[in-house]
Amino acid sequence: MRKPIAILFLIVVYLIPNNVKAQEKEAAAIAAGALVAIGTGIAAVQQMEERAELTATEWILSNRPEMKSFSLKTLDFDGKKLKDLSSVSVITYEIQEFTRQDNPVLDGNKYVLLAFTSQGWINEYGIDFDKIKWFLVSSTEWINMMTAYVKAASDVKDEKFIREKLEKGKIVNKGIKIKSKLVIPFFKLNGDMYVTNDYSDEMKFVYNEKSLGIFLKETEDLVQISRKSIISIHEFFFYENN
Repeated sequence: MRKPIAILFLIVVYLIPNNVKAQEKEAAAIAAGALVAIGTGIAAVQQMEERAELTATEWILSNRPEMKSFSLKTLDFDGKKLKDLSSVSVITYEIQEFTRQDNPVLDGNKYVLLAFTSQGWINEYGIDFDKIKWFLVSSTEWINMMTAYVKAASDVKDEKFIREKLEKGKIVNKGIKIKSKLVIPFFKLNGDMYVTNDYSDEMKFVYNEKSLGIFLKETEDLVQISRKSIISIHEFFFYENN
C-alpha cells in the first residue's frame, strides 16, 4: 500500500505547482490586458485634453485679439473616465498675460476660461466643439460670481462684507476661511437639496453642499463645478492672499 500512496503523493506535488503556475500566468495575462486597456484610455483622454486646449487657445486668438502674449494651461479637464466624458461638464483653463522678452515671467492680467460642455460633446467622431460654450472670467468677474454664490450658500447678504472676505481668504468646503477661522459658514444641506441665485441673463447659480451648480439658460444645462475646482480657481486669482 505504501508504494501507490507514495506515487500519488508525488503526482500531487508535481501537479499543484504547475496548476498554480498556470493560474499565475493567466492572472498575469489578464492584468497585462487590463493595464493595456487603462493605458489606452489614459492616452485617449490626454489626446482629447490636448485637442481641447488647442481649441481654447484658438478661441482666445479669435475672440481676444488684444491679448498679444499669454500663457494658457488646463486647470481642470473634467473627465477622468472615458465613459463619463460625453456628459455635461466644465473644463477650466488658467490664462495669464506676460511681457514679451527673453525668459519672460507671468506678470500680467489673469483670467480663467470656462468651457461648458453639453450632452454628447464627445462622440465616436471625436470632440464636437459646437457643443461647447465659452466664458472668459477676470478676477473682478470671479469675485462677482463668488459673491452671488456665497449669497446663495449662506445667510450673509452684505456684498461688501462678502467681497472683503473673499479677497482676503479662501473658499473651502465649509465656507470662506481666513487663516484657520471660518468667517462665512455655508449652509449644511442634504444631497438632494438646492438653493438658487439668479446671476445674469446667461446663468443662474445653484448651491449644493458639495458643488457650485451653474444653470446655463440658453442650453438649459445644469453644470456642476466641484469645490476642488472652485478652490483652485480662487487660489489662481488670489494666490498672494492665500
